[in-house]
Amino acid sequence: MENLIGTAPEQMLLHGPKKRLLDAYHWHEPKIGIIASYTPKARDVEDHFGLFRGVDQIEAFAQATIVSCATFLECQKQNCTPLQLKDKFIPAFISVGNVNFHDYLQEGETFISIGKIKFYKFRQMVADGRIYKAPKGLDLAQYFSDFDESKLDNYTLNDDFVLVAELFDITGRALKKEVFKR
Repeated sequence: MENLIGTAPEQMLLHGPKKRLLDAYHWHEPKIGIIASYTPKARDVEDHFGLFRGVDQIEAFAQATIVSCATFLECQKQNCTPLQLKDKFIPAFISVGNVNFHDYLQEGETFISIGKIKFYKFRQMVADGRIYKAPKGLDLAQYFSDFDESKLDNYTLNDDFVLVAELFDITGRALKKEVFKR
């Protein structure tokens, strides 16, 4: 596998479906970055006035970037599947840097997470990026089919994408399961 395009997120994110905040991968360059999308469901906004909370946006971004990308790279390194990797490690947040919210998301509004990998070593990844509300009805797979690293670096998107959040230093690490058995 060269990248995550065409991979079902549930193959990379092995926790339960109610906590999976990722629908599809649209662009992925290992060690560089990723673009993924999610459309909040009714369960995601329940008891939150129909809004997809900022904390959930951070989680969705982290799943799209540090969890998906680090799992991909670690599986390549260890020549294993994500399911085999799950037997050894648990993904965990280490820290969240600055997050600036510019807009909000509601149930049914598709958004994209654009993540740039800043650091990856010893199963730890740090990413910066942005979340944008996608235009209604846009075929995201087609739109990002000719995307490249230069567009990623400059967040080059059509003007009809709406900036929702800027995220800095989102950090995660795959922790050995044996740490939790003590």
